[in-house]
Amino acid sequence: MSYNKIEKLQIIQKRGSPSPLGVSKKEEGINFALFSQHAHEVTLHLFLKGEQSPFVSFPLNPQTHKTGWIWHICLEHTLSKEGVELEYAYQVNGSDIDPCNRFDPKLLLSDPYALGLNTPHKWGDRHRPIPRGRVILDRPFDWEGILSPKIPLEELVIYELHVRGFTIAPLSQTKQPGTFLALIEKIPYLKSLGVNAIELMPIFEFNEAELTRINPKTGETLINVWGYSTINFFAPMNRYASSDATLSAIDEFRTLVREMHRHGIEVYLDVVYNHTAEGGTDGPSLSFKGIDNQVYYILNAEGEYLNFSGTGNTFNANHPVVAELILSSLRYWVKEMQVDGFRFDLASCLTRDKQGVPTPFPLVIQMITSDPLLADVKLIAEAWDAAGLYQVGNFPGDERWLEWNGKFRDTVRRFIKGSDNQSGPFAKALSGSQELYGHNKSPSHSINFITAHDGFTLYDLVSYQDKHNLANGENNQDGTSDNASWNCGHEGETTDPLILDLRKKQMRNLHMALMLSIGTPMIIMGDEYSHTKGGNNNTYCQDNKVNWFLWNRLNEDKGWVRFYKLMIAFRKNNPLLKRSQFLTEKEVLWHGLVPLKANWSADNRFIAYTLVDPILENSLYVAFNAAFTPATLHLPTPPKNKQWYRIVDTSMSSPEDFLEHPLEKAHLGEIYQLPPYSALIAKAL
Repeated sequence: MSYNKIEKLQIIQKRGSPSPLGVSKKEEGINFALFSQHAHEVTLHLFLKGEQSPFVSFPLNPQTHKTGWIWHICLEHTLSKEGVELEYAYQVNGSDIDPCNRFDPKLLLSDPYALGLNTPHKWGDRHRPIPRGRVILDRPFDWEGILSPKIPLEELVIYELHVRGFTIAPLSQTKQPGTFLALIEKIPYLKSLGVNAIELMPIFEFNEAELTRINPKTGETLINVWGYSTINFFAPMNRYASSDATLSAIDEFRTLVREMHRHGIEVYLDVVYNHTAEGGTDGPSLSFKGIDNQVYYILNAEGEYLNFSGTGNTFNANHPVVAELILSSLRYWVKEMQVDGFRFDLASCLTRDKQGVPTPFPLVIQMITSDPLLADVKLIAEAWDAAGLYQVGNFPGDERWLEWNGKFRDTVRRFIKGSDNQSGPFAKALSGSQELYGHNKSPSHSINFITAHDGFTLYDLVSYQDKHNLANGENNQDGTSDNASWNCGHEGETTDPLILDLRKKQMRNLHMALMLSIGTPMIIMGDEYSHTKGGNNNTYCQDNKVNWFLWNRLNEDKGWVRFYKLMIAFRKNNPLLKRSQFLTEKEVLWHGLVPLKANWSADNRFIAYTLVDPILENSLYVAFNAAFTPATLHLPTPPKNKQWYRIVDTSMSSPEDFLEHPLEKAHLGEIYQLPPYSALIAKAL
């Protein structure tokens, strides 16, 4: 619509309503509502889509257009009837005496409740103003009667992936690489892998072009590809859509969810409510900071940002207004987008009060936990923050909350590489971490993982002793230095066949341990083909093959891909491994080299156990030899009229490493020789 036609429209302003916050459709028109407790002046600006200057502005009279701390106005909705696509922004001003305020009346700010932003559609575009909200009122969608599969916890196998990284590589063979729609094209692959839930790294709007550091190896400006730098908690990422149409990102994400559900796959979002893209004192004012800085962030008396997130600021999540914003965001993604769960990044930040002190009953956690709309949703906490608060096993909240079990990750890594004092902790990890979750939860509340987006890939875990992060432009100071990794005798790439063989065995050992462990397993994209990041354990800024899923690699080591898939299938097909209750003494029998003679000494590197099947008597015997010497095993007596048959021996090459038809050739006797750094699964048949 042209400006001439706009000028002929009579825009009638009315007092409006303080609820709901954001933009809403009322009988009398379009309602705008913005919270700002400490503002003295608020002006609403309306823009035609894509235009730089507003075509009309409305200074809000605090006597007429303010209720309590909420500023509001209603505009007659002739505009929407005329088919005008509108964008909007606010100017906010207040006292500059209080050091906790960051008001700047020169800036245009986006609405925290905007459902879409006018960010660029081109990935990596560095020429962008402060984003404005898009006026989105009607958003119908045909779900075609498809509902969430609502998979029980004990049935889950979660696959963490990055929307862009999964399909952007040239050989992904998708029509719209790097988008929600491209991910739909990969559903057959996900099904073939055996996963039934995907956990998407951040898809809320973020500015991937915010970094100014240079990759010292290439000279290129780095890209914030991971997106743990949220601008808005409602708007999906425009660069993950196939077009710049107002509803494109919303509709294409909903299409993704619908099609995943159609194929029995749940969709979880990695959500970042602990901090925002506005950073600390020197960071940009995009929204929250300029609207009401001292409400939205945890500050000290001098107005300095308390940085428990490691990124410059910490969201003041337990302020009632901020907690309500977070809850509203979650409700929107469940109700309107039909997602199945959330993984809360640095969730321990959400347990801190306005002074930054951890509290046992955080308001926002209570609101999320008890909200009826979220009753069926999976809630997963990364139960630590960047300031040393570590709550694995005791994250506030009831049995609704699952946790990324960082202790599981560290214990399994250490045992498999042969560290001291790990046999007891390893046995506990295999058994569901009852010491962490036995007080009020089930084994499934432990999200078991060995690798995630943070840290080494599975291949790098057995190939690098140290991190190699120079390409991130931070002088190798970023990323953790404690990786519990082992390079198997050589740092990085090698052609030594003995080292390569040992690395393959260790990868099989690690993956087998994860798939056998009681709890909920999570794997990451790329591990199934031995993806390497060259020892970089913090690749948030690498928009290249370091972070991309390399589809051609699936054909390079088919033996490993086969083993990886078969172990997932083995878990899914064995009820003994999918438990809603912890193991009892009758259900698991611990062994040493001799049956029922377990060794828990500090220097022991051998674990064996039997998972007893009281119904079909298809018990499992499992042994891990993490020592550098072979182990002579004396197998326990199998169930009556049964014999032990080898399923897995990680010391062997494909296809002997996993036998799909063990009855044909894998009958075991009373003694078995298990080589160094190897593991065995036998089944009573």
